[in-house]
Amino acid sequence: MKQIIIEKNDSEQRLDKFLKKLLKNASRSLIYKFNRKWKIKINKKKKDNEYKLQIWDELKIFISDNEYEELTKDTKQAIKIDKKLDKKNIMYEDKSILVINKNPFLNVHPWDFKTKEISLIDQVHDYLWNQLNSFTFKPALAHRIDRNTSWIIIIWKQKHTLDHLVKWFKNHDIKKIYYAIVLWKLENKTWKIDKKILRQDNVHNENKIIISEKWQKALTYYKVLEEKVLETKNGKQDISILEVELKTWRMHQIRVHLASIWHPIIWDNTYWNKNINSYIAKNFWLNRQALHSYKTEFYHPDRKKNVSLKAKLKPDLEKFLSYLK
Repeated sequence: MKQIIIEKNDSEQRLDKFLKKLLKNASRSLIYKFNRKWKIKINKKKKDNEYKLQIWDELKIFISDNEYEELTKDTKQAIKIDKKLDKKNIMYEDKSILVINKNPFLNVHPWDFKTKEISLIDQVHDYLWNQLNSFTFKPALAHRIDRNTSWIIIIWKQKHTLDHLVKWFKNHDIKKIYYAIVLWKLENKTWKIDKKILRQDNVHNENKIIISEKWQKALTYYKVLEEKVLETKNGKQDISILEVELKTWRMHQIRVHLASIWHPIIWDNTYWNKNINSYIAKNFWLNRQALHSYKTEFYHPDRKKNVSLKAKLKPDLEKFLSYLK
């Protein structure tokens, strides 16, 4: 049995949501089962899943120590986010633009994911502190990206260049090319996926982004770069390494499109099998989607010329690739 006294930081949230954060390896259905079977008690009484926790509530979880340890165990590698920007990740810089090869597990903005972790924009402002000489403008990120994806991200240090970029992104005048590691061999070595994507708001127990003819056009091109094999305890697993280019920029577009043709990105917990992902995390030390933004091309408004940049793979993807035959 595990006993927990609720303090201020854990109060005013639903019981089931608190338990899902605490027992991070438990499914929501398992948590509901625990409560239904009287394995969860608040102040010696059974409470509904919607119950709002209060300060000094006494929460008891009637499961074994071993089961509690398994359900709370962190399978992710320890990630240390430092306030200082790692200069090794700076790909390009001049008086107008800063381009960074973003690390995975780093939030883009401080308010993303409702966390107080240091964000990329925090690191950028710290790095450029002596250039923050405006009351109304600070160096700004050109675009938002997934926390768990490594990515080329452009920071505009001057407002006029930011205004240019907003227009270019709207008109898709910036080329973005990605490196993706997916399951199985693809029948078509070069192809385009043109399935429409729908963003669902206020959904529960469903993916926010789905394939649907009701919504926005989405166009993704891919090319197979290599085909590999991963040796697992259940035999050989075919793996393909793709170069992917977006012609439209929708939320989770690459992930949704590749999953829709049954070639999901490895360790994509949202759009693929969590059991396979858990096995890969435990045995091959990869615990985020194997997607990396590695090429970009754009027109520099001050230099009046095209800039082309390529970002190195991050160490976790390099290590995973070393396991492939």
